Amino acid sequence: MQGKSVLRAVSLVLIGLFFLFPLFWVFLMSFMTNADILRNPPSVIFSPTLHNYGALISGNLGTVVGTQKIDYMLNLFNSFVLSSGSVILSLILGVPAAYAFARFKFRLGEDMAFTLLSFRFAPPLLVLLPLLIYFQQMGLYDTYFGLIWVYQLITLPLVLWIVRGYFEDVSEDIELAYRLDGHSWLQTFLRISIPLARPGIAAAALLSFIFAWNNFIFALILGSSSVQPVTVGALAFITASGIEYGQIAAALVLSIVPTLILALFTQRYLVEGLSLGAIKG
Repeated sequence: MQGKSVLRAVSLVLIGLFFLFPLFWVFLMSFMTNADILRNPPSVIFSPTLHNYGALISGNLGTVVGTQKIDYMLNLFNSFVLSSGSVILSLILGVPAAYAFARFKFRLGEDMAFTLLSFRFAPPLLVLLPLLIYFQQMGLYDTYFGLIWVYQLITLPLVLWIVRGYFEDVSEDIELAYRLDGHSWLQTFLRISIPLARPGIAAAALLSFIFAWNNFIFALILGSSSVQPVTVGALAFITASGIEYGQIAAALVLSIVPTLILALFTQRYLVEGLSLGAIKG
């Protein structure tokens, strides 16, 4: 048994190193020059530099033929605004809807829930052209509100289905006992249902934030550089004069930091939320 435990531990370490090594190498590349990155054979021994991060923060990217202006920090800010706004709006709309689908049975209820989920399956290109026309006619093109609104196609189905499953796992007897004490439905929902479903809500919010943060196609077509997130802003690193791999790696590291911090703070709720249904009492 001890031999099996050792073998399992070694296997897990090797698997972890296999999947984490690309992230580790990107982190190292962010402190390298192009000459160090393109060295053959590659080496982890080099003179680290903060030039790549300084170039991103200052907005002056070094290229073979000179410098190029890029406002990457604005792209980071745009990503944070768009992702946070879309998650907040999805929670406001999705949590009450998830509770309604979990607690009340009504005609076409399952069809409506599945229709909302199907938005997550549909390819974005299917709706991009009509959305672009509508956005231009309604004045929503190149606005934060317009992109946050269309991001609901990504985040709202996640919130609805994850939180719905968690509400279904919460016993109705607890809510009924609270209602018998003279409290209203709204008080029961706010003081009992939502606190009990907090792990599921946190997991749904984090996953929605990650999916919104990683979105590319909606922001590329429905917004200009003033509202575009890091996923679109990263295109500016590839120019006819060459590719600055170190600055791309630094940009990747900076783009990962917000989601990593959020995941660390919500780790406990995330594990509880994603393990929903694994154990039934």
